[in-house]
Amino acid sequence: MSELCLFVIGASHHQAPLEVRERLALVSEEALRADLAAMPGLREFAVLNTCNRVEFYGVGAEGEAPASVQAAYCARQRFDAAEFERIRFRLTGRDAALHLFEVASGIDSQLLGENEIFGQVKEAYDAARSLGSTGAVLNRVFQRAFQAAKHVRTHTGISSGRVSVANVAVELACNIFGSLAGARVLVLGTGEIGEGTARAFRSRGAADLAIAGRRAERAAVVASGLGAGIMRFEERDSRLADYDIVVCSTSAPGAVLGTAAIAAAMRRRPARPLLLIDMAVPRDVESSAADLQNVFLYNLEDLARIADENRSAREAEVGRCKAMLALRADGLWTQVKPHLSAADIVPGTPRRDAAGQAASP
Repeated sequence: MSELCLFVIGASHHQAPLEVRERLALVSEEALRADLAAMPGLREFAVLNTCNRVEFYGVGAEGEAPASVQAAYCARQRFDAAEFERIRFRLTGRDAALHLFEVASGIDSQLLGENEIFGQVKEAYDAARSLGSTGAVLNRVFQRAFQAAKHVRTHTGISSGRVSVANVAVELACNIFGSLAGARVLVLGTGEIGEGTARAFRSRGAADLAIAGRRAERAAVVASGLGAGIMRFEERDSRLADYDIVVCSTSAPGAVLGTAAIAAAMRRRPARPLLLIDMAVPRDVESSAADLQNVFLYNLEDLARIADENRSAREAEVGRCKAMLALRADGLWTQVKPHLSAADIVPGTPRRDAAGQAASP
């Protein structure tokens, strides 16, 4: 009988450029979760799906479960299995736990030390726990990851400076426009990144701010909290010429701003530059728009390159962070390892207590 193992399998910005990550981004998390929930030999699982990574954390039959998860993902995503094999990573045991610690802490991020990833990992865990797909092992691993991330952020300088995607975007806008007091800003997308970016623009003096989202009720809530205006999402093409800065962070499966619509907007404002900041994966803005005169288009990889210019201070802290996290991963592993025994395997039956909490080791 196979031993149980803790594992993570996935791909990120380290292995996959932006155009590949667009194809990696999950089309339907719900459908894939259903596939994984019905998978024999997979005891626990959690799915982390962000702009820069798709990762599957699991507890299951050693060798069999990781391969089955990979196959299910490729089939559901219609992603070539051979291509995924070339770009994916797979870690087990203590190394899998340490990877999650580093991801949650921001030291594995494309923007070193960025803050958003902590919330994204928390959301992934909350979603898995609410669906009953975590148990004694993953509950403990994720909870310890959050503790470790908070510890290194408090006791090192890994998050020093403006390292969030939102703040880098605002710095970029300030470099182009100078003061934001007279700039008209439109934020398309009302998720965590969209709302956070809108808040960052407001805090830096952007007085004329509008919010638009595919869910009107959510857009109204975000706009109300910021004292911003609301624009109907369907009006984005016709009203594009009214704005100087447009931030895009929707979860749409394809572009929401086409080159033709942007060109039409620029004909109405030929002497005024238009800054487009595309934070979405898949991308929200057609890449050919960058060829238009007076249009400045930046995507996530562009923002990462800008952040790299000021990362030297944070890089000096990476060694300290890794050492702290490694010690915590070692301690966690001594507690978790006894739970991974052949006797624990009951194919298709997650191991968890009634409240979904980690069992005491």
